[in-house]
Amino acid sequence: NNLGISLRNPGAQIHPGVMYGRWCSEKWDGQPLAEKPLFYQGVDEFTEGVLTELTNEVQAIKSKMEEVVPGLDLKDACTLHQWYLDCYGGQMTDDSTLKSCMNTNPGYRGLTHPCKEEDGKFMPDLKYRYLTEDVPTGMCFNKGLGEILGVPMPMTDKVLAFAQEHIGLSIMVDGKMCGPDIGKTRAPQALGISTLDGFLKAAGM
Repeated sequence: NNLGISLRNPGAQIHPGVMYGRWCSEKWDGQPLAEKPLFYQGVDEFTEGVLTELTNEVQAIKSKMEEVVPGLDLKDACTLHQWYLDCYGGQMTDDSTLKSCMNTNPGYRGLTHPCKEEDGKFMPDLKYRYLTEDVPTGMCFNKGLGEILGVPMPMTDKVLAFAQEHIGLSIMVDGKMCGPDIGKTRAPQALGISTLDGFLKAAGM
């Protein structure tokens, strides 16, 4: 169903999560780099941890929705690791973990982080579509629905706070989807939906 497909959306988690994992203040000192880092092949344990928390938070939304709507089947909304197994099974040389799936997917070979060259060195392009598009259209839907359901989403909060700072939007304020730019997202709150009853009615459930 449409909700399962929306929650399955890998771009809502992978793109913002990998950007955060490489360029958050815990991992980057703000200085230019000699070369562009690899995007998927460069996923390390820290970024895998970010992505795992993001996908687990979406799984918590899935479980809560199936709990409150009897008979609802959101099997399409699988984990990121399962998504790789479903979409790229047999192509990866190591599919044992999420990190190894991303590191050994031949379709990703050589793909780098979006960067801008400055004086022969590279700075991240933090206004690239991985943040400007995938956060408002994907991650914000997940966060908005999670908020309605009362599902804690601490890693989504971290990544969303990081992203909105760099893309120049105020979407989330004090952990709530109530910023002045909420209308530029696909969060339920952008349509004035802030209760479970309101969401279920709008979704025809």
